[in-house]
Amino acid sequence: MKNPLSISLLEAPNWRDYELLDSGDGLKLERFGKYIFARPESQAMWRRALPQKDWDAAHAVFQPTAEESGGHWDFKKQMDEKWEMEYALTPRPSPAGRGESVLRFLAMTTPGRHLGVFPEVAAHWDFMAGKIEESRAKRVEKVNVLNLFGYTGLASLAAAAAGAQVTHVDASKKSVSWARENQARSGLSDKPIRWIVEDAIKYMQREAKRGVKYDGMILDPPKFGRGPKGEVWEVYKSLPDLLETCRACLSDNPLFVVATLYAVRASAIHVAQALDEMMKKHKGEIDCGELVAREKSAGRLLSQAAFARWVAK
Repeated sequence: MKNPLSISLLEAPNWRDYELLDSGDGLKLERFGKYIFARPESQAMWRRALPQKDWDAAHAVFQPTAEESGGHWDFKKQMDEKWEMEYALTPRPSPAGRGESVLRFLAMTTPGRHLGVFPEVAAHWDFMAGKIEESRAKRVEKVNVLNLFGYTGLASLAAAAAGAQVTHVDASKKSVSWARENQARSGLSDKPIRWIVEDAIKYMQREAKRGVKYDGMILDPPKFGRGPKGEVWEVYKSLPDLLETCRACLSDNPLFVVATLYAVRASAIHVAQALDEMMKKHKGEIDCGELVAREKSAGRLLSQAAFARWVAK
């Protein structure tokens, strides 16, 4: 990498339906829409700022077990099984006068302590939508975007709302069904999104053979996972092969590549260097750092993931 890297802290300050209310003692207290949840957070190595009565107001508390990602929800108050949330993409000038696009989506408790959205990633949604709109403003006819490990589809919807043609890939049929429902709720059913249930590496290998090219890529690989046919994904072993295959599917003039890693012991510098190797034939810049959430209680920052982003010059 030619230029020295600096680490940045990236916040997503535009949320109305999400708040990090407090954290500490290995826990975090959050509001997702109309409900409040307490979840484990090993990095919250300080004392809570809010009194116990505020924590007791949680609708549900996740009780972890010794095994990684194991545990169950302890429901303290009555709540809906599913509820709607929304996120307004940052308003920006648009040739079509789009103004503000609102993503509407379902949230729910899941066995793996998650709720269907990673709020801190919204910073990437705004970034990506801006780059797509800039390209469309230059009368680029088509922008193809790939969302690998797409989960419940919010990055795919942000890209589609900005005018891209999107391919969404996830190994979980349930997640893809959830994403399609989010598409309908967001009023984006007419937007060109291909929904693919497949192992990421196998799918990209086929795309490379077919000569398919993408102008933008969103990569949110898990630490560990299994494909629909039992394929094993382990991020440290599998990521280099995936990036090499993705490189073969880049267009001649790509716009951006965004990579985010959760729950792994990897510095943002390492993610950036892997991305730099992938993009070495293209002219652009890389920034990297941590996705963070800021507490409402004491203003402390809680790191949630490491990221690196490549953007064309």
